Amino acid sequence: MPENKSLNRLRVAILATDGVEDAELREPREALDKAGAKTTLIAPKQGSIQSFNHFDKADEFKVDALLGDADPKEFDAVLLPGGALNADTLRVQSRAQEFVREVDRQGKPIAVICHGPWLLISAGLVKGRTMTSYHTIQDDIRNAGGKWQDQEVVRDRNWVSSRQPSDIPAFNQATMELFSEKTGNDKIRSAA
Repeated sequence: MPENKSLNRLRVAILATDGVEDAELREPREALDKAGAKTTLIAPKQGSIQSFNHFDKADEFKVDALLGDADPKEFDAVLLPGGALNADTLRVQSRAQEFVREVDRQGKPIAVICHGPWLLISAGLVKGRTMTSYHTIQDDIRNAGGKWQDQEVVRDRNWVSSRQPSDIPAFNQATMELFSEKTGNDKIRSAA
């Protein structure tokens, strides 16, 4: 992927915890870092978090900031990787819900994949939105008032969503496009 100068100094919050799907954290983060963004891994605990390749332990990632201390106003965009354990743990964290509500209220971009939409559902943000996710949570999105589509990438205003690890190349490209529209504190342009 060619380097995208428009992501230089873009501050991206990555919300994750133990059980995060390894590829869904690692690959988008590497693409963002390569494009010049500054990524910050934010978790509800200090130290490191354990990633998984589906059901098997994979790697550990160093936590850069505690969720309780992170200020959404200090970030320009959010990445929500999946992994059922990760997403299920984060969705009940009131601070994580508040974080994504504030980011969305400000019109900042959110990129979400796999089970990651559970946090957006629990934060009450999905009603009226069109998105995709891992197929097993499509009913959750519909029950929250969202429109679910079975596509590798779905763009809805300031959100981009994908289904699963095999969609990561398309997800990364769509994330780069969405995030490149964001500079400083400018508002996101609405998708046509």
